[in-house]
Amino acid sequence: MWKEIDNSLQKSFEFKNFSEAFGWMTRVALAAEKMNHHPEWTNVYNKVDVKLYSHDAGDIVTERDHKLAAIMDKLV
Repeated sequence: MWKEIDNSLQKSFEFKNFSEAFGWMTRVALAAEKMNHHPEWTNVYNKVDVKLYSHDAGDIVTERDHKLAAIMDKLV
């Protein structure tokens, strides 16, 4: 479940292994690039922690963040 914390949408994703986590990140990266909206994220082995916020709107959560969050959920 996405949580709004400190002006960002945040969620942790856990996968079976590193390859699945990295593959998911690659699919998300392609979608994010099309939106010109890029997540802040970290990956350690099978876990990816994500923060979404819009720099160009003053580092707050916007509709674009919610759209990317929905895409991320669909790509799992």
